[in-house]
This record gives sequence, structure tokens and C-alpha cells, in this order.
Amino acid sequence: MSQLNDLHFITQNPEESCLTRFEKKKTSNIKIEKSRIPPYNSYPIPPYITMSVEDLKNTVAKLQERIQQLEKKVGVSPAQSTDFAKQLRLVLIGAPGSGKGTQSADLKDKFCACHLATGDMLRSQVKQGTPLGLEAKKIMDQGGLVNDEIMVNMIKSELENNKTCAKGFILDGFPRTIPQAEKLDAMLNERKTPLENALELKIDDELLVARITGRLVHPASGRSYHKIFNPPKKELTDDITGEPLIQRSDDNEEALKKRLVTYHQQTEPIVEYYKKTGIWQGIDASQKPGKVWNDILKCLGQ
Repeated sequence: MSQLNDLHFITQNPEESCLTRFEKKKTSNIKIEKSRIPPYNSYPIPPYITMSVEDLKNTVAKLQERIQQLEKKVGVSPAQSTDFAKQLRLVLIGAPGSGKGTQSADLKDKFCACHLATGDMLRSQVKQGTPLGLEAKKIMDQGGLVNDEIMVNMIKSELENNKTCAKGFILDGFPRTIPQAEKLDAMLNERKTPLENALELKIDDELLVARITGRLVHPASGRSYHKIFNPPKKELTDDITGEPLIQRSDDNEEALKKRLVTYHQQTEPIVEYYKKTGIWQGIDASQKPGKVWNDILKCLGQ
């Protein structure tokens, strides 16, 4: 009778019977598989789990030392070992008074990059008595102009030895001619750090005259102010250091107009050069500094 009852059950609902048997079998298999898993405490503990903080620090230090040895062996400088894809590599183009100094300082702070103002860099190398500085001084003492090769090599030296250049650079005041731009590109391409942006701060000459004749400068940092448009908190005093501000001797209308003639003659070909390479972008520098800054960030994809 029992067998008949079982047969009667299966005949009445064969699909349910098959499903029930399958589920029971699957559950049974799962239990068997779980039973084969060894307990947690039977796994070996990785050595780094039991290391002290000091042991870990020592291990990391040894790894860093080994990396530096390997980099030195293959001739890679610390700056070159950085992830170049994340660097800021920018040339800033603009007439005297266009705001290059103000915007360069902000870019330097935001991107932790080095600001290479070629005039300051040249004076620094001469003052330090570096081989390039001595070579440049000899030329200047004879009344000559420092040649392009020296300037490009100075930039290269900064990129390779200045730790603040590890995350990128802002070039200010160079290049000024197409041959300079070509030599700069050749050097940067050789280092696999090509320029990614050429930003031009565009502004009318008449507005520049009004800006320049009231400009005040902090010599040590290059920070600039204006007696009317951007005055310091305390008259003739740098907001950050409290040191005195100066007005440059050539910040007058007559001198500026001569500088602007030279600037336009030099810069127009450079702008065309960078337009052809596809990295040029123009920014209206007649706006307030904050608006100019926002436009720069947009150009950089920020």
C-alpha cells in the first residue's frame, strides 16, 4: 500500500515531485561542499599581517631605496619617474601687465608645479655661479644676448634638478621666437614631457598702460599688486610677508609702449606656431583676476 501511495503521489503531480527531489539533492550537495571548506584558523597568516609598524616602515624604506638605485642605474631622474600624464606642462603668453605673474602664482599653488620665469631663472643661475650661469654672465658682461641654447639648457636643468618641477611647470617669458619654440619642443619631446597647453592672456594696449603705471611688485615672490585695481591691504606692503613693495623703473608709459611694440612683433608668430600645434587657447585678460582664473581652469579641463 505504501508503494501504491508513493506511486499515486508521483502520478498526481510529477513536476512537483521531480523539483522536490532536485532541491533536496542540491541542498545535500551544498552541505557536503561546505563541510569540505577548512576552518578559518587553519589558513596560514601572511607575514605582513604580523609585522609591526616599524617593520613595515623599514620594508617600505628599503623598497624606495632600491627603486632609486634602479632609476639611477638606467639614468632616470626623480622628475622623470613621475607620472607625466598628470603633470601640468604649460607656457603662458602675455604682454607686460596682462596678469601672467598673478595667474602663474595661482597655478603654481594649485598644481604644485614650478614657475619658470626665465628672467628670474637667469638671474638665479648667475647668482649661484652655475656653469650655465657663468657662461650667461660672460655674454651679458660683453653686452650680448644670452643665446637660445643656454636658455633651453637652463630650463632643462631646472626640470631635472628642481624638486618643485616634479609635478609640472609653468613657463613664463619663454619662448619669444619661433627658433626658441622649436628648440624648447625638441628638448621637451626628448624628455617625453611635451607641452600640453599654450595659454595667451589677451588685452588691449591702452588698458595695459593703465595697469602697468600703477603696478607694485614684491621682488622676492613676483607677486604683483596695483595701486587702484588690486591694492595691497597695507600701503606699499606685501600681504603675505609684510615686506615692502616696489615700482619697477621701467613701469612707465614711455618704456611700456616700446616694450609692447617688441612684444607684438615677437609674439604674433609664436601664437601662430602654437595654433598650428593645436595647444593654443586665448583668454580675455581684461576681466577681473577671478574670472580670468576660472577661464584658465576651464582651458585646463578643471
